[in-house]
Amino acid sequence: MFSRLKQRHAMPSIPIYGPEGFSGMRRAGMICASVLDAIEDHIVPGVTTVDLDRTCHELIRSMDATPAPLDYRGYPKATCISLNETVCHGIPDSRKLVSGDILNIDVTVIHDGWHGDSSRMYFVGTPSPQARELCRVTFDAMWRGI
Repeated sequence: MFSRLKQRHAMPSIPIYGPEGFSGMRRAGMICASVLDAIEDHIVPGVTTVDLDRTCHELIRSMDATPAPLDYRGYPKATCISLNETVCHGIPDSRKLVSGDILNIDVTVIHDGWHGDSSRMYFVGTPSPQARELCRVTFDAMWRGI
Protein backbone atom coordinates (compact mmCIF):
# COMPACT_ATOMS: atom_id res chain seq x y z
CA MET A 1 0.00 0.00 0.00
CA PHE A 2 2.78 2.45 0.88
CA SER A 3 4.35 2.03 -2.56
CA ARG A 4 1.04 2.90 -4.26
CA LEU A 5 0.65 5.96 -2.06
CA LYS A 6 4.23 6.98 -2.79
CA GLN A 7 3.68 6.61 -6.55
CA ARG A 8 0.48 8.64 -6.48
CA HIS A 9 2.17 11.51 -4.62
CA ALA A 10 5.57 11.32 -6.29
CA MET A 11 7.19 14.66 -6.91
CA PRO A 12 8.14 15.44 -10.49
CA SER A 13 11.83 15.50 -11.24
CA ILE A 14 13.32 18.96 -10.76
CA PRO A 15 16.27 19.69 -13.04
CA ILE A 16 19.45 21.04 -11.48
CA TYR A 17 21.11 23.72 -13.61
CA GLY A 18 24.72 24.75 -13.61
CA PRO A 19 26.47 27.82 -14.96
CA GLU A 20 24.76 27.44 -18.35
CA GLY A 21 21.46 28.45 -16.79
CA PHE A 22 22.68 31.17 -14.46
CA SER A 23 22.53 34.02 -16.98
CA GLY A 24 18.86 33.27 -17.75
CA MET A 25 18.04 33.08 -14.06
CA ARG A 26 19.88 36.34 -13.40
CA ARG A 27 18.10 38.14 -16.23
CA ALA A 28 14.65 37.04 -15.00
CA GLY A 29 15.57 38.14 -11.47
CA MET A 30 16.85 41.49 -12.74
CA ILE A 31 13.54 42.11 -14.51
CA CYS A 32 11.70 41.52 -11.22
CA ALA A 33 14.05 43.91 -9.40
CA SER A 34 13.66 46.56 -12.11
CA VAL A 35 9.86 46.38 -11.90
CA LEU A 36 9.94 46.63 -8.11
CA ASP A 37 12.28 49.65 -8.35
CA ALA A 38 10.12 51.39 -10.96
CA ILE A 39 6.76 50.83 -9.25
CA GLU A 40 7.83 52.67 -6.09
CA ASP A 41 7.14 56.09 -7.64
CA HIS A 42 3.54 55.00 -8.34
CA ILE A 43 2.77 54.01 -4.74
CA VAL A 44 0.90 57.07 -3.50
CA PRO A 45 -2.34 57.68 -1.61
CA GLY A 46 -5.39 57.40 -3.88
CA VAL A 47 -3.99 54.85 -6.33
CA THR A 48 -5.59 51.39 -6.37
CA THR A 49 -3.82 48.06 -6.27
CA VAL A 50 -5.37 47.33 -9.68
CA ASP A 51 -3.63 50.47 -11.00
CA LEU A 52 -0.32 49.22 -9.59
CA ASP A 53 -0.89 45.76 -11.09
CA ARG A 54 -1.59 47.30 -14.50
CA THR A 55 1.60 49.38 -14.31
CA CYS A 56 3.65 46.35 -13.27
CA HIS A 57 2.15 44.36 -16.16
CA GLU A 58 3.16 47.07 -18.63
CA LEU A 59 6.68 47.25 -17.18
CA ILE A 60 7.09 43.47 -17.34
CA ARG A 61 5.92 43.34 -20.97
CA SER A 62 8.21 46.26 -21.88
CA MET A 63 11.15 44.07 -20.83
CA ASP A 64 10.07 41.20 -23.10
CA ALA A 65 8.85 39.11 -20.18
CA THR A 66 5.51 37.59 -19.22
CA PRO A 67 3.82 37.93 -15.81
CA ALA A 68 3.90 34.33 -14.54
CA PRO A 69 0.81 34.51 -12.27
CA LEU A 70 -1.52 35.84 -14.97
CA ASP A 71 -4.00 33.09 -15.90
CA TYR A 72 -2.08 30.49 -13.87
CA ARG A 73 -4.86 28.22 -12.62
CA GLY A 74 -7.29 31.06 -13.21
CA TYR A 75 -5.38 33.77 -11.34
CA PRO A 76 -6.72 37.05 -12.79
CA LYS A 77 -3.81 39.49 -12.34
CA ALA A 78 -0.15 40.02 -13.26
CA THR A 79 1.06 40.43 -9.66
CA CYS A 80 0.11 39.59 -6.11
CA ILE A 81 -0.38 42.71 -4.00
CA SER A 82 -0.96 42.33 -0.28
CA LEU A 83 -2.30 45.31 1.62
CA ASN A 84 -1.92 45.65 5.39
CA GLU A 85 -3.20 42.50 7.14
CA THR A 86 -3.26 40.39 3.96
CA VAL A 87 -0.37 38.01 4.61
CA CYS A 88 0.52 37.10 1.03
CA HIS A 89 -0.79 36.61 -2.50
CA GLY A 90 -3.43 39.31 -2.30
CA ILE A 91 -5.41 39.83 -5.51
CA PRO A 92 -5.22 43.45 -6.74
CA ASP A 93 -8.57 45.21 -6.51
CA SER A 94 -10.22 48.63 -6.51
CA ARG A 95 -9.32 49.65 -2.95
CA LYS A 96 -7.53 52.97 -2.83
CA LEU A 97 -4.30 53.24 -0.91
CA VAL A 98 -4.20 55.61 2.06
CA SER A 99 -1.25 57.13 3.85
CA GLY A 100 0.02 54.70 6.46
CA ASP A 101 -0.80 51.52 4.51
CA ILE A 102 1.78 48.76 4.31
CA LEU A 103 1.99 47.15 0.90
CA ASN A 104 3.80 44.10 -0.46
CA ILE A 105 4.12 43.62 -4.20
CA ASP A 106 5.11 40.17 -5.47
CA VAL A 107 6.40 40.11 -9.05
CA THR A 108 7.02 36.83 -10.86
CA VAL A 109 8.13 36.82 -14.49
CA ILE A 110 9.02 34.40 -17.25
CA HIS A 111 11.78 35.51 -19.60
CA ASP A 112 13.19 33.15 -22.24
CA GLY A 113 11.80 30.21 -20.27
CA TRP A 114 13.37 31.26 -16.97
CA HIS A 115 11.38 32.38 -13.93
CA GLY A 116 12.22 35.26 -11.62
CA ASP A 117 10.26 35.83 -8.42
CA SER A 118 10.67 38.59 -5.87
CA SER A 119 8.61 40.80 -3.60
CA ARG A 120 9.15 44.03 -1.76
CA MET A 121 7.44 45.91 1.07
CA TYR A 122 6.50 49.56 0.68
CA PHE A 123 4.95 52.22 2.87
CA VAL A 124 2.21 54.41 1.44
CA GLY A 125 2.86 57.99 2.52
CA THR A 126 4.03 58.30 6.11
CA PRO A 127 3.92 55.08 8.17
CA SER A 128 3.13 54.96 11.87
CA PRO A 129 5.95 54.07 14.29
CA GLN A 130 4.21 50.70 14.82
CA ALA A 131 4.19 49.98 11.08
CA ARG A 132 7.89 50.84 10.83
CA GLU A 133 8.69 48.57 13.75
CA LEU A 134 6.58 45.72 12.34
CA CYS A 135 8.40 45.89 9.01
CA ARG A 136 11.81 46.15 10.68
CA VAL A 137 11.16 43.11 12.86
CA THR A 138 9.81 41.00 9.99
CA PHE A 139 12.74 42.02 7.76
CA ASP A 140 15.19 40.97 10.48
CA ALA A 141 13.30 37.69 10.97
CA MET A 142 13.50 36.99 7.23
CA TRP A 143 17.29 37.37 7.26
CA ARG A 144 17.63 35.22 10.38
CA GLY A 145 15.64 32.54 8.59
CA ILE A 146 17.79 32.75 5.49
